[in-house]
Amino acid sequence: MSAPDPVAVLGAGMHPWGKWGRPFHEYGVDAALAALDDAGVDWADVQFVAGGETVRNGYPGYVAASTLTQALGWNGARVASCYAACASGATAIEAARTRILAGLCDVALVVGADTTPKGFLAPVAGERWDDPDWLRFRLLGATNPTYFALYARRRMDLYGATEADFAKVKVKNARHGLHNPYARYRKEVTEEEVLASPMVADPLRLLEICATSDGAAAVVLTSMDYAKAKGVAAPVRIRAVSTVTPRFPNTVIEMPSFATDSAAAAAPPELTFRDSIAAAAYEEAGIGPDELSLAEVYDLSTALELDWYENIGLCKEGEAEKLLNDGDTTLGGRIPVNPSGGLACFGEAVPAQAIAQVCELTWQLRGQAEGRQVEGATAGITVNQGLFGHGSSVLLTT
Repeated sequence: MSAPDPVAVLGAGMHPWGKWGRPFHEYGVDAALAALDDAGVDWADVQFVAGGETVRNGYPGYVAASTLTQALGWNGARVASCYAACASGATAIEAARTRILAGLCDVALVVGADTTPKGFLAPVAGERWDDPDWLRFRLLGATNPTYFALYARRRMDLYGATEADFAKVKVKNARHGLHNPYARYRKEVTEEEVLASPMVADPLRLLEICATSDGAAAVVLTSMDYAKAKGVAAPVRIRAVSTVTPRFPNTVIEMPSFATDSAAAAAPPELTFRDSIAAAAYEEAGIGPDELSLAEVYDLSTALELDWYENIGLCKEGEAEKLLNDGDTTLGGRIPVNPSGGLACFGEAVPAQAIAQVCELTWQLRGQAEGRQVEGATAGITVNQGLFGHGSSVLLTT
């Protein structure tokens, strides 16, 4: 299969992330208008709207694209609502990109917005004994931080990671997010402060686990011909989107599963599920991790960020701690990771976070990421993972 044509990111916009408790579509409208203004595109000219769904805000959240379109003002656009847990935003981007590449539209708006509950994300109410996500809460009491802690312990047992390594990830990301106007948390912390914060799920402490947040992000995607007609000769381009699922047998446990697949009858695949997410994007784009300038990864916890260094090919298995401690993943290093501050500084606004990552990469590749700029950035990748085998990655280049 030959590489698909690129799609232009003509506009990017965000609503600052925090905790206000307003309807999700209010944030989404702000982000959408900012993206349209950035693109120099009128709302009336948008032909397709892809909305990242949120399932915690009542009926409107399940029809996010039409809800947001109504809030912006009906314009007759085609719509699609996308839900893939934390991969929802990238799935919405893929829906818009696919429609553009199919020649069915030239201008698409992708919006993700959320209003989150206080505390841990939990399943909706009701008795659902055939739902693994419901069961892991009711039978095991396994909140999301429980899984994060299990992954952290796995990393410590396999590769010798330490609590100090995990704390250093938070210190790095807090420093990166300090000047990001959209980040919720904009305060530097020391390693000692991280290690003194309350234990949530051993070995992870409060400052090492991302919060739940309200927020929104939006991008305007267009065909390259449309961008050229608008006078944008060299827009940031989406070169690949990966929305892969695991292969059987999946021998590394994934939330919310309780156990792995058996490999007795079939050998494990060449790549684990997480390794396959970015690998598919690299294959589609025809470039490798050695050509990246930066990455925005899914740091639900500090320990998970270290896993992603290896999963997206920045280093070999077991070498993430060295990459961190050598300063390679900080601003000014070889391959800065989460120069936005990551989820550590933003928190989770589930349908918005993958789109927010694309906004951040867009500003980086344009040289517009003031206070957190990766000098000379030409290529970047995002990665997210949702429940039940939703993996996503978006690769952008100049």
